[in-house]
Amino acid sequence: MDRFDAMQAFVRVVDSGSFTKAAENLQVSRTTVTQLVQQLEARLRVKLLNRTTRRVHLTADGAAYYERVVRLLADLDDAETSLSGAAAAPRGRLRIDVPSPLARMILVPALPTFHAQYPDIQIDMGVSDRIVDLIGEQVDCVVRGGEISDQSLVARHVADLQLGAYAAPSYLAQAGVPAHPRELEESHHRIVGFLWARSGKALPYAMRRDDERLEVHGRYILAVDDGNAYLAAGLAGLGILWLPDYMAAPALARGELTPLFSDWRFEPMPLYIAFRPNRHVSAKLRVFIDWVVALMAQQAPPGRVLAAPR
Repeated sequence: MDRFDAMQAFVRVVDSGSFTKAAENLQVSRTTVTQLVQQLEARLRVKLLNRTTRRVHLTADGAAYYERVVRLLADLDDAETSLSGAAAAPRGRLRIDVPSPLARMILVPALPTFHAQYPDIQIDMGVSDRIVDLIGEQVDCVVRGGEISDQSLVARHVADLQLGAYAAPSYLAQAGVPAHPRELEESHHRIVGFLWARSGKALPYAMRRDDERLEVHGRYILAVDDGNAYLAAGLAGLGILWLPDYMAAPALARGELTPLFSDWRFEPMPLYIAFRPNRHVSAKLRVFIDWVVALMAQQAPPGRVLAAPR
């Protein structure tokens, strides 16, 4: 038994949930995959998988072994692709997690160009705004807006997302157009709250007009923790939004949003890629990071960061 082939077959069976799909992926027969996994179980003297007619499930031992094997295979792949000849054509699986609007509106539409250049990189993309355990969940990197508070991670600054305040025409027809941001604190006006994963709270927005600086908290009847739901709530007339330019542009062009406080400037939101500190960054992760940086330079050119409110 080739231990590497057996481990690879085991991982493919788990990932696909099927011996047949794993065989198709590895371009071998189903019998070969079955034999490799059986030989691996015999060598380890544990049962790794529970098999039914419809599905394959990990045993407790299998789950623990799977985590170690995935990491081992990834390290082996990184070691190979770090060589000068292989680095020119990075390959392997890349696990990332990105905010849902960024995935839907920028990253996914641009991925064909990435895969045209790097056809051997397979991307598993989690789409969320939650806190991700990069080590425990074996995620290679996350893309996040706002400052990275986890000091154990390496964070590379990608862009400064320019923000603006917007509301749906239906909201403004009902509540009126606020003349000053302070009205959001003191009147019947409402915002849509965004619950940041790091704190579970809606954070204030920094604004400036000439020498006047303030932080707007606002009051809300709905707060969400997902960017797409946040935009949908604003479009439904549930409150005023603070949006990056790339998120607001399509709805603005369709007349579904109206800009507010045009004489005010807003504190940009920094965007970062964060990853685990390693002595060696894999070739596939390095080219993905460079691609995101170049893409965001086109989509969100760097802006000037405002001074902190006094």
